[in-house]
Amino acid sequence: MEKKLLLGDEAIALGALHAGLSGVYAYPGTPSTEITEFIQGNQLAKERGVHSRWSTNEKTAMEAALGMSFMGKRALVCMKHVGLNVCADPFVNSGMTGVNGGVVVLVADDPSMHSSQDEQDSRFYGKFALIPTFEPSNQQEAYDMMAVAFDYSERICLPVLMRVTTRMAHSRAVVQCADEPRQQNELNYNAVAANWVLLPANAKKRNDVVTAQQAQLEQDAAASPYNIYKEGTDKSVGILASGIGYNYVNECFPEGCPYPILKISQYPLPKQLVRRLMDECEQVLIVEEGQPFIEDMVRGVFDLKTVHGKLDGTLPRTGELNPDIVKKALGMECGQCFDPCADVAPRPPALCQGCGHRDVYAALNEVLKEYDNPRVFGDIGCYTLGFLPPFRAIHSCVDMGASITMAKGAADAGQWPAVAIIGDSTFTHSGMTGLLDAINENANITVIISDNLTTGMTGGQDSAGTNKFEAICRGLGLSDEHLKVVVPLPKNMPEITQTIRDEINYKGTSVIIPRRECMQTLQRHLKQKKASKS
Repeated sequence: MEKKLLLGDEAIALGALHAGLSGVYAYPGTPSTEITEFIQGNQLAKERGVHSRWSTNEKTAMEAALGMSFMGKRALVCMKHVGLNVCADPFVNSGMTGVNGGVVVLVADDPSMHSSQDEQDSRFYGKFALIPTFEPSNQQEAYDMMAVAFDYSERICLPVLMRVTTRMAHSRAVVQCADEPRQQNELNYNAVAANWVLLPANAKKRNDVVTAQQAQLEQDAAASPYNIYKEGTDKSVGILASGIGYNYVNECFPEGCPYPILKISQYPLPKQLVRRLMDECEQVLIVEEGQPFIEDMVRGVFDLKTVHGKLDGTLPRTGELNPDIVKKALGMECGQCFDPCADVAPRPPALCQGCGHRDVYAALNEVLKEYDNPRVFGDIGCYTLGFLPPFRAIHSCVDMGASITMAKGAADAGQWPAVAIIGDSTFTHSGMTGLLDAINENANITVIISDNLTTGMTGGQDSAGTNKFEAICRGLGLSDEHLKVVVPLPKNMPEITQTIRDEINYKGTSVIIPRRECMQTLQRHLKQKKASKS
């Protein structure tokens, strides 16, 4: 068996390929991006023709994966936690349709919000949708679980949710790989149309079937090799640890843990194993990364024992866990934590020097000085940094695509000027429908689609709408008269400021597209061009 040093994301990707994957569908989002990128660059994936092109958003990714499953092949869907909100409609309904070929929905949560708007815990979605959830505790499990998850998905005819967190996705470990990759599934026509056509009459029947499966899913979890009960000599405390939290517990006890440990990496929560831990131990500490998902359920079912965790403050409710935090919760002495030098000044993130977004914000700020109480509604992308000094140019950033619809709502309330600024990839992800609403009502807003020809924030992936934005806006009904394209460079500042001024003063919906390639991707392209010539 070959050994490889892999990121958690890479272990997931390779595990999926070795499990007979036929397609990965994803929208880039940290900390999940490297999964699809690994598959895109993998030789086996190329030889087998595995689909790996980026989707426009997570909803289209989930639906395309269901289409591949309908035809009997195995599909992986990847996203960060907030992306699961975007694809919630098809994700939840996939529990009703079931699957033909196996489907694994990989969601990377982001405790401590390193690059996210919230600390959402995706395990709640698995429980909500009545589908099983896997949560690997290390990179080897992440690799191994992919084959198990695809097999299980096909056996129970349900998708499987796999949840990892930032530390798992972006840390490395040695992984033993399978000798021979499994072949892809053959195309088949076994999907039963009545299961996939969710008319109420059909959906009610499927709802009964899926609900009846839950007891078996819990039994499967109790028998899972990934849910392990380890005996301990000291029964004064029992530890229930899930996912990467299990690793943190083991790091606290290099010579072996004296307490009984219940490791949970497959859900629904196997209550019979939890009951055993509760019966044997005087009190229980629940160590889980994210929200108190297990702790809530344990407290609801078992109220006779003292349960400690995030809800009683034994562990912090927010942020990532680490071994020192777990040691403190167990009353153990902690080692000296890393303390950065007090003389080191913090370095906040900033737009790259030479970035076109800088010129857009400089021009926008210059024009908006002329108006009383202007409001600029921002969006998700590297241009969100326009909120920080030196620009301080935006007033909101809620979720992907919200800039246009929030600007429209503000204009509906009587606000003027109301400006929306959105990136090219975010616009095609979820901004187009908001623009259609605005055009249909001729809302008095100015929309700036700041086009840097890539998905810049997540590393320069392809943007779905590149070279199509003018056509998209026209197709949505925007007039050419109020569709303007400019090149954001300092020398063009008079033209850009005048264009912004003219469109703000127009009493209706207008779109300005400042277009210049991202400095990071431009440098890569120039290096590639130079290398090809040498």
